Amino acid sequence: MLSAALPDFPWDLLQPAKQVAAGHPDGIVDLSIGTPVDPVPPLIRAALAEAADAPGYPLTAGTPALRAAMADWLARTCGATGRLGVLPTIGSKELVAWLPTLLGVGRGDVVVIPQVCYPTYEVGVRLAGAEVVRSDSTLALGPDPRVKLVWINSPSNPTGRVLPAGHLRKVVDWARERGAVVVSDECYLTLGWDEQPVSVLSDEVCGGDYTGVIAVHSLSKRSNLAGYRAGFLGGDPALIAELLAVRKHAGMIVPAPVQAAMVAALGDESHVTAQRALYAARRELLREALLKAGFEIEHSTAGLYLWSTRGEDCWTTVDWLAQRGILAAPGAFYGPAAARHVRIALTATDERVAAAVTRLTAG
Repeated sequence: MLSAALPDFPWDLLQPAKQVAAGHPDGIVDLSIGTPVDPVPPLIRAALAEAADAPGYPLTAGTPALRAAMADWLARTCGATGRLGVLPTIGSKELVAWLPTLLGVGRGDVVVIPQVCYPTYEVGVRLAGAEVVRSDSTLALGPDPRVKLVWINSPSNPTGRVLPAGHLRKVVDWARERGAVVVSDECYLTLGWDEQPVSVLSDEVCGGDYTGVIAVHSLSKRSNLAGYRAGFLGGDPALIAELLAVRKHAGMIVPAPVQAAMVAALGDESHVTAQRALYAARRELLREALLKAGFEIEHSTAGLYLWSTRGEDCWTTVDWLAQRGILAAPGAFYGPAAARHVRIALTATDERVAAAVTRLTAG
């Protein structure tokens, strides 16, 4: 069975702590998964509704309007000045899980993922039957010719770490010398706080040449569209064309109403500015409360999480928080190097964030 090759689904392991946290007299404050809780902006809902009469099959490549919206957004936001391939995806998780397979990576190949990272990177490698190597340094990888794919993630989930343009450029140069593909997960790119993240597509990194480079983006957090499953890719036109060809056969198609909603979301920045303000306020409240409660916060200069530690095993910290009705994600979900941290999400209502602050500062 294919599932036997996969790790335990991480969120199932959190159920005992969730039950404890749910027993709090004032209810649970769930800061674990990071699912959006604020309303979908009205203009996006209106676009979805207007496109609801969609009896025919949608285009795997996206409508002409969506392809233009994706390309325009990547040019504006990522500083991409060259000729890009673009492609809508059914959210970003399915893309992350199936990308190695879709690119022909398989047994005998190596995929590099960050030391501390989103668990689905490893899942995707296992589904393809390839070998996972965790590394943040190309120097540590050496000349291994088996490397076919390198995942980078900035801002990082879970740490909120931002990679500078110089580092991104070195990774791209290293991969090109070996014929490997670089895939940059940039789903939190627009959520810079203390640092401004740089896209792998920027001229600072690629100079308008996207050979062997793909950037992954999502509207889940930027526009509160996690329930719509709305993601997209930009980068090397040849690689995007290959992915499109395979995805056509596999039926990996974004529904037509969602494509219309994506056009509306990508064309409007006012709702993004408003949502950023909500997250900024919640971030400051949680950050101060965690520091007062004796936590240290590392990285966390961008994204939707506070990468926090009490200098103990992460599950001990999860239990400590659960006893106060707060649920956090243990660092162990994100790799062996993260065993003493927890990930605290900013995605809770103002009322639930206020409750968490009260509980943290009460001792």
